[in-house]
Amino acid sequence: MSDLRNFINALPKAELHLHLEGSLEPEMMMHLATRNNIELPYQSVDEIKDAYNFSNLQDFLDIYYQGMNVLQTEQDFYDLTFAYLKKVADEGVVHVEVFYDPQGHTSRGVAFSTVTNGILHALDDGLEKLGVSSELIMSFLRHLSEEEAFATLEEAKPWFDGRIVAVGLDSSEMGHPPSKFERVFEAARDLDLKLVAHAGEEGPAEYVREAIELLKIDRLDHGNRTIEDADLTQKLAQSGIAFTVCPLSNLKLCGVMDMKEHPLRKMMDAGLKVTVNSDDPAYFGGYMTANFLSVAEALALNKDDIALLCRNSIEGSFLTDKEKQQHLDRIDNIASSHK
Repeated sequence: MSDLRNFINALPKAELHLHLEGSLEPEMMMHLATRNNIELPYQSVDEIKDAYNFSNLQDFLDIYYQGMNVLQTEQDFYDLTFAYLKKVADEGVVHVEVFYDPQGHTSRGVAFSTVTNGILHALDDGLEKLGVSSELIMSFLRHLSEEEAFATLEEAKPWFDGRIVAVGLDSSEMGHPPSKFERVFEAARDLDLKLVAHAGEEGPAEYVREAIELLKIDRLDHGNRTIEDADLTQKLAQSGIAFTVCPLSNLKLCGVMDMKEHPLRKMMDAGLKVTVNSDDPAYFGGYMTANFLSVAEALALNKDDIALLCRNSIEGSFLTDKEKQQHLDRIDNIASSHK
């Protein structure tokens, strides 16, 4: 396993499905709570870790939003983001396209600019100090209304100068289909923003179809249940759209009960452009390398499979063609040397 771990870490890869708020480790939660005089319902880091034991999406979201309360200042968002970048830089990640949930912060009185500028400052330092390039994706919370999403889109406009490059759709999937946000995604597309959306994690394959046909997304987040619809699977395999699959997240939230049941192998065999990502690594038990190892071991993936997943992540990113080719050439060279 150490040989495979070294191979995974050596390969350049992009992380395309990471919620910055979901990288809030228990130690940092306690540290920020103390720094900001925030009272937590936990007395120790161990109690926070115990609270991270949940078995479904809603229970996770409850603790996830509670954890957000410690994030108050621009420095807090900087520290959160840069800590994540340092972790993944050590795992061969050369590019990240990260989500954040401004509505989860503005709703509790933290200014949009405080959140966004803190994150962007860290992303800039990530490139300069760690060599990790990045893009920022603003997600709408789907349990809120489309009108609230429109208000957030309007508030974000000063950052649509190349700083925020895309919008996404996350939070509670069931009962909140992509069609609920068709108009705001059209408005974002008119602003030349890239479009991504969570679909087919807990929701049915029909939600994936809506995200593709109604929201007209450029990339699909999760999408595991796509393979329940053969026609849709064939269509998306032919389209080449990238899927940002999150194995440990699926296991932790009981989307699969055993990693050997994970659909990633079937998705690859069906010709879907699958990528591996960590989603909310502080809560789900691992960053990029841990996610690669989890599926490699359970699904008997070989080094060619691992290299393909890394290629898919680069090809599925919003990097320029020139930037993509540089990373793809490195992947090919490293993969060839490990034959």
